[in-house]
Amino acid sequence: MIPNLSVAPPDSIVPIFGVAQGIHWLDAVVIVCYLLGITLLGVYTGKQVKKSADFFMPRRFGKAMMIMHAFGTGTASDQAVTVASATVRNGLSGIWFQWLWLLVTPFYWIIAPIMRRFRATTTADVYQLRYDRSVSLLFALVGIISMVAKIGLLLKGTGALIDAGTGGVVDADVAIVVVTILFLIYGLAGGLGAAIVTDFIQGVLTLLFSFMLLPYVLSAVGGLSGARSTLDAAGFEDKWSLVAPGEIGLFWIIMLSIQTVIGIVGIPSAMGNAAAGKTEMEGRLGYMTGTFIKRVCTAAWCLTGIGAMAWYLQQGVSIETLDPDSVYGDMARQFLPAGLLGVFIASLLAGIMSSCDSFMISAAALFTENVYRPLRKNESAAHYLWMGRAAAILIVAAGMIFAFWLSGVVAGLMIWLKILPMMGVAFWLGLFWRRATPIGAWASTLTGFATWWLGERVFFAEWLNGLPFAEALRLTAEKGGQVEMYEPWLILFYLTAAIVIGVVVSLFTPKVPDERLDRYYALTRTPIQDGEVIETPCELPAGVEPVQRKMLTTAMGLEIPMPSKMSVAGFAAGWVGVLGLIGGFIWIVS
Repeated sequence: MIPNLSVAPPDSIVPIFGVAQGIHWLDAVVIVCYLLGITLLGVYTGKQVKKSADFFMPRRFGKAMMIMHAFGTGTASDQAVTVASATVRNGLSGIWFQWLWLLVTPFYWIIAPIMRRFRATTTADVYQLRYDRSVSLLFALVGIISMVAKIGLLLKGTGALIDAGTGGVVDADVAIVVVTILFLIYGLAGGLGAAIVTDFIQGVLTLLFSFMLLPYVLSAVGGLSGARSTLDAAGFEDKWSLVAPGEIGLFWIIMLSIQTVIGIVGIPSAMGNAAAGKTEMEGRLGYMTGTFIKRVCTAAWCLTGIGAMAWYLQQGVSIETLDPDSVYGDMARQFLPAGLLGVFIASLLAGIMSSCDSFMISAAALFTENVYRPLRKNESAAHYLWMGRAAAILIVAAGMIFAFWLSGVVAGLMIWLKILPMMGVAFWLGLFWRRATPIGAWASTLTGFATWWLGERVFFAEWLNGLPFAEALRLTAEKGGQVEMYEPWLILFYLTAAIVIGVVVSLFTPKVPDERLDRYYALTRTPIQDGEVIETPCELPAGVEPVQRKMLTTAMGLEIPMPSKMSVAGFAAGWVGVLGLIGGFIWIVS
C-alpha cells in the first residue's frame, strides 16, 4: 500500500486554483547549497589535471565510481520528461522511449572490455587505427554533432522541468543558462575525472529524483488500482498495454533496439564509460550495472506519468489539453512540500549536469585529440589542455543553441538516436570483418545519412503510401495531418542501405594493410595488464605481448573470436536481468 502522504502546499506559498505558485525559501536554500557544493567539488578535483590525458581519459577509478559514472552519464532529467511525456500520449508503452536501451544492456558486458583494450583516448583513435585518418575525422565530426544534439536535448528537458516545477517563477531559458555555466566551471577545471567524481553524488540525487515523486502521485489517485479505474472509466483502457497496437508496437521496439545496439559505439562518451576504470572488470560492472539502475528508474518515471494522467482526469482536466513535456515538473509542483521540492529540483539539476559534463568532455576530446593535435603536433601538454577547454565552451554553446531550437524533448531524442548508428555500422563491420575498407566506411556513413534524409521526405512517404502492400505492412503513418514513413521501416531502410553499401564498396576498394589490421585485432584480444602505462593511444604498452585467441570463425575474412566463459556468464546474467525487469514491471502494473 502507498502511504497516505499530505500534498498540501506550505503556508508560505500562495495557492491559486489549489496549485502552489512560486518557490519556498527552503527550496531555494537547498538548490543553492547543491549547486555551490557540487561546483566546488568538481573544481577541487581539477587539481589532479596536469595534461590532456588526465583531462580526457584518467583511467584510475574503481567499481563503485564507474557504476555511478555510467548511471550518471546515461541518466538525465530530460529522460524523465521524455518517458512521462510519452506515457501521457501512449500509455505504459511510452516506457520504451527509454527502455529501447534495455535490450542493449547485456551487450555492454561485451563492449566494455573491447573499448578498454583499445587503449584509446577517444573512439576516433580506434577508427584511425582500423581505417585511416579520414575516417577518424569523419567520426570526430559526427560524434561532435551527436554530443551537441544530446547536450541540447538534456538542456531542453531540464528547462521544461524547472519551468513546470516552479510554476514559471524560474524561467526555463534562465535555468538552462545557469546550469550550463556551473557544469562548465567544474568540467573545464577537472575534465572527465571531475565528471566521474561529481557523478557519484549526482547519481544518488538522480535516484532520489526518480522515486521521490511516485508515492505522492499514486497516493493521490488511490494507488495503481485507482489509476486503472480512473483511466478505464474515461475510456483509456488501452493505456495499460506495454506493447501498444498503435505507434509503439513490437516491430517498433525491435527496430529501435537494433538501432541502439549498432549505435551505442557511436556515442563518444561510451569510451569513458568503458575505459576510465582501472581494469576491464571496472568497465564491465560499471557499464552494465550502472545502466541497469537507470532501467529501474525508467519504470518509476513511467508509473509517475500514468499516475499523473489519472490525477488530471480526477481534477476534470482533459488529457488532450495537456502539454506532455510539462507533466513531470507539474506533478512535483503539485505534490512536493517545501524542502522536498528543492531536493527534487537539485536532483534534476544533478541529472542534467552529470550527463552534460561527460558529453562535453568527450566531444572536446574528439576535437582536440583527433582534429587539432594532428595539425599542431609539437605543442606543449598545457597547450592541448587549454585547447580542450576552449573546445568544450564552443560545444556547449552550440548545444544551448540546439536546445532553444528544439520543438520538444521527444522530437530531439528521435533525432539524436538516428545520428548514432551512422558511424556504428562502420565500427561493427571493421571489428568483425577484415575486408572493411576506409572508402567502404565513408560510403556506409554517407549512405546512412542520405537514406535517412530521403525516408523523412513527404514525397517519398506519399510514394510508399501508394504501393499496393503499403497498408498491409504499415509502411507509413499519419502524424500532424501529414503522411510519413513509419519509424521502424525508416530505421530498417537506412540501416540496411548503410550495411549493404559498406560491404559492396569494401569489396571493390583497396584493402587495409595487414600490418595495421594485425595491430588492431591484437589490441582487442589482449587483456589489460596490472600496472599498464599507456603512452600512445591504440598501442600495446612496452612489455605487453599480444594474446592469441581461439577463433570461432575466420571464414570469408570474418574475425569472430571464441567468447570467454566470463563473457558468456555476464552476457547471460544481463539477459536474466532484462527479463526479470520486464516481468517485474508487468506484474506491478497488472
